[in-house]
Amino acid sequence: MKNTQASSIDEYIAGFPKEIQKPLKEIRDAVKKAVPKAEEAIKYAMPTFVLNGNVIHFAAFKNHIGIYPVPRGVDGFKKELDAYEGEKDTLKIPLDAPPPLTLIVKIVKYNVKRNQEKQKMKNA
Repeated sequence: MKNTQASSIDEYIAGFPKEIQKPLKEIRDAVKKAVPKAEEAIKYAMPTFVLNGNVIHFAAFKNHIGIYPVPRGVDGFKKELDAYEGEKDTLKIPLDAPPPLTLIVKIVKYNVKRNQEKQKMKNA
């Protein structure tokens, strides 16, 4: 079910059945709206948004859509993330559930801030 040959996010999404394309497009649109300056790429065979480093990856699998990285160890996210299966820094969204776009946007904004802080430390 994974589209490993895609060279763009459009191509990646187009490689899935319509019912899988819908949540992938919703996730992509939410991320683009939250971080309009982020660049789109395919990394690790997954759609990726990049701004001062990788902001978020997402991918469709047989039974779920995965979101990476997820700040599972951060207190502000614990309660919301507990509702979703996932290990370490992953979030698994069942294919039959709507993507939690508000949570995904929070994760994206957290990751952007984390990347900015890393970039400042690098440049200091």
